[in-house]
Parts: sequence; structure tokens; C-alpha cells
Amino acid sequence: MLEKLFGFNPEKASIKTEVFAGITTFLTMAYILAVNPNILSVTGMDKGALFTSTILASVLATLIMAILAKLPFALAPGMGLNAFFAFTVCLSMGYPWQFALTAVLIEGIIFILLTLSNLREMIVNSIPMTLKYAIGVGIGLFIAFIGLQNAGIIVKNNDTLVSLGTITSGTGLLSIVGIIITSVLLIFKVKGALLIGILSTTFIGIPMGITHFTGILSTPPSIGPIFFKFDFSNIFTGEMVIVVF
Repeated sequence: MLEKLFGFNPEKASIKTEVFAGITTFLTMAYILAVNPNILSVTGMDKGALFTSTILASVLATLIMAILAKLPFALAPGMGLNAFFAFTVCLSMGYPWQFALTAVLIEGIIFILLTLSNLREMIVNSIPMTLKYAIGVGIGLFIAFIGLQNAGIIVKNNDTLVSLGTITSGTGLLSIVGIIITSVLLIFKVKGALLIGILSTTFIGIPMGITHFTGILSTPPSIGPIFFKFDFSNIFTGEMVIVVF
């Protein structure tokens, strides 16, 4: 059944390995559940609705990848486009978030058409491998920079743009401890190093008063405040073309 539904091959992988890999992948990418709402909420969008929408988009995309493509890839809203949405289109260019949301819808439709026509594959193949590597590194640095900011390891400085924050207590100290634990585990090639590092950091944060347990289940916020809030009045404008491009 697993082989038919997900393409699972018992000769090449084990259920135990796949389960642990799935948990590790989830915990590693779960930062997006907090970061995506934080970034997009600066535009005036409801943070609770963004949180639920991020979850639903991740679940739907991952299930489609698993059942249709039969590939063990977890998908979620990516970093980069959300920053462009919030800081460039809305804050810098001054467009309302409904306008930006419509641009994302149009972009998604265009990508679907490009994929169906195989033109997208041709575009991807035409990108030099060095640039593909550079994109991955750039996004990784961007995520790391946001993580260091949220942890308080680095803070804003008007003279040097960035300076060292408080790392002898609080989230800064806990984050450094977590980085050290995970790094050591990776150096010694311990299986599940990322998962163990994340869980260890979480538990260490409890006596420090940083990790707060508030329960296991709760009703998610409604997506009503942002659901289908598109601005179709500006679809055929030059401004929309520029933003989509």
C-alpha cells in the first residue's frame, strides 16, 4: 500500500528511517510557521490568519508532492518571495497587500502554464549551475541572518548596520548552545543530529524560562481576514506587470 500510494521502496529505505527523516525535516523547516507570518504581517495582514494559511499551504503542497509525484520532499512557502512581497512591493513601492496577493496569484498561474508546457524546465535548465548553487547559498544566508536576528545574537546598529547582541543570557545564549550541540553532533556524524539538536535546545530552554509549554492542541485562527482578498481591478495595469515580472 505504501509503495502504491507514496512510491515507498522497502528495498532501498526503511519505515523507521523515513519517519525520523520526516520529523527532522518538519522541525528543520518549521521556522517558516513563525517567520512567514512575522514578515507578511508588516503589510497589515492578520498574523493569525497568516499562520493558519502557512500551515494549510505546506500540508497541501507536501501531500501533492507525496501522492502525485511520489517524492519525499516537504514543501512550504519559501523565503525570499515573502520578503519581496512585504518589504519591496508593499512597504517600498507602496502597494496594498491585496495588490501584492493578486500578483502572487497571477505568478502562480503563469508558473503552472510554464510547467504544463515544459517551458519552465527549459528555463531552469538554462540557468548556469553556478547560479543555482549561489541561489541556495543566498537563501541559506538570508534564513541564517533572520535566525540570528530573532535569537538576539545580532542586533541593528545605525553605524555598522549590524552588531553583536546579548549572548551571555536569554535567547542569545540558548541559541549558541543549540548551535554548538548540533554542530558537534554533525561533526561526529550522529544520525538525526538536527532533530536531536532542536529537541535538546527546546528542553534546555525550559529551565531558562525561554521555552513555554502551553498545550498540545488548540483551534487554529481563521483565515477569513485574508482569504480570497484579491484586487482584480489592477490586473491589466503596468504596475501589475512590473511586480509580476
